[in-house]
Amino acid sequence: MKISLLASGSKGNAVFVESGDTRVLIDAGLSGVEIIKRLNRIGVDGKDLHAILVSHDHSDHTRGAGTLGRKLKIPLLVSHPTRQGCEGLLKKTDVVEFESGSSFVFRDLLIDPFPITHDAIDPVGFTIESREGRIGFATDLGIVTRLVTDKLAGCRMVVLEANHDEEMLLNGPYPWHLKQRIKSKHGHISNNESMQLLGDLLHEGLKGVLLAHLSEVNNSPDLPHAAATALLSSQTCCSPRLVIGNQYQPSEMLAI
Repeated sequence: MKISLLASGSKGNAVFVESGDTRVLIDAGLSGVEIIKRLNRIGVDGKDLHAILVSHDHSDHTRGAGTLGRKLKIPLLVSHPTRQGCEGLLKKTDVVEFESGSSFVFRDLLIDPFPITHDAIDPVGFTIESREGRIGFATDLGIVTRLVTDKLAGCRMVVLEANHDEEMLLNGPYPWHLKQRIKSKHGHISNNESMQLLGDLLHEGLKGVLLAHLSEVNNSPDLPHAAATALLSSQTCCSPRLVIGNQYQPSEMLAI
């Protein structure tokens, strides 16, 4: 399996996943044109996509989903509540509904959407499994629940949120009500919380860690990079490749 963060941050998110002959996006939070450009940068033709998975209804995850679905004539895989929440974006698209908490098969992939806490209608994380291995995706988390940890355990690669540095958020320019929202159980997790989750997920088969959804205002890429590097160097069970997501350019392609 292969994975690349096409875009990661508050202005738009999209993740490319490839396994065998199947290529999907998790979210499409940029314009359709920009997503096609970023796919080209990693050597992928947008015409080769087979589906778009939608994690929740916020625009930084859905902005280009309907456009790409219509242009490429590919299905959008989305929960029923989330479909209702962004119905206007999905007109004249092929929508395949799933239920949070119930795994399903798409082509050669076993996809398990699991519930997470965020201030969206029906937010989910995903594990995606094939004969090549299993990857996990969990961003936009208010808290790290036991379910999230259990679902991501044993994945060969994981995409984890590392949204903010707690001191930068507290002392930053955001109004207090927005700071409260980010810190709440339905907001985003901090670098420290992300590292606690990563520590619980370390195992000898872990090959890649991709830290995502960094705030441009309340975080600096150097902070989660340093924290993750220190954590990974303090143990001997694995030595995964570490990638920090970027809002403006796609990451390298990691492969199991």
